[in-house]
Amino acid sequence: MNSRRADTAAGLLVAAIFLFGGVLSWQAYQRQQAFEQMGSMMGMGSSMGAAHGTSPLWYVFGTLFVSAVVGGGYLLVRDEFAGPDAETRSQASATSADGPKSTASPAEQPAGETTPESQPQARVLDLLPEDERRILEPVLSSPGLTQIELRDRSDFSKSKVSQTVSSLEKRGLLYRERQGRTYRIYPSDDLEHNQTS
Repeated sequence: MNSRRADTAAGLLVAAIFLFGGVLSWQAYQRQQAFEQMGSMMGMGSSMGAAHGTSPLWYVFGTLFVSAVVGGGYLLVRDEFAGPDAETRSQASATSADGPKSTASPAEQPAGETTPESQPQARVLDLLPEDERRILEPVLSSPGLTQIELRDRSDFSKSKVSQTVSSLEKRGLLYRERQGRTYRIYPSDDLEHNQTS
């Protein structure tokens, strides 16, 4: 599940709890006021209001408690179930649990076999979501592409390319250089070094 959707759903649930609790508290308050008014008219004082119905404060405290439990519970499990890279983390943990497939050095590997150690950029690409991979692969194969050329190669909209490039740039996987009204995009020094070695 997308983390933004999960956050929105949890926020709406907590807001609904607050709304429901607020309505119940208001109704209890009005009921208490009505009983107190009836008691004062009958000359019984405030003892009649205390005898009828739950105090509005209980509803207020109950609402705060339930919303804290729901919101806090969601925050505890949020990273496990709603993280955008939950699938990536599970793949990475499965890969690390398997350990290296072979202890032979890259020179001893059969010609057709590749390992993550021999191609670190392939390993990085495997961990990325499809849309980010579609942006980073052309940049790795043709450093210095413009964002316009990248948009044509990836078949994404202008805004999708810009957002994805910005996200990859923030994570240090690539960088941009301004050229006129567009940018030239290059892989980060670490990725480029790993690609050539």
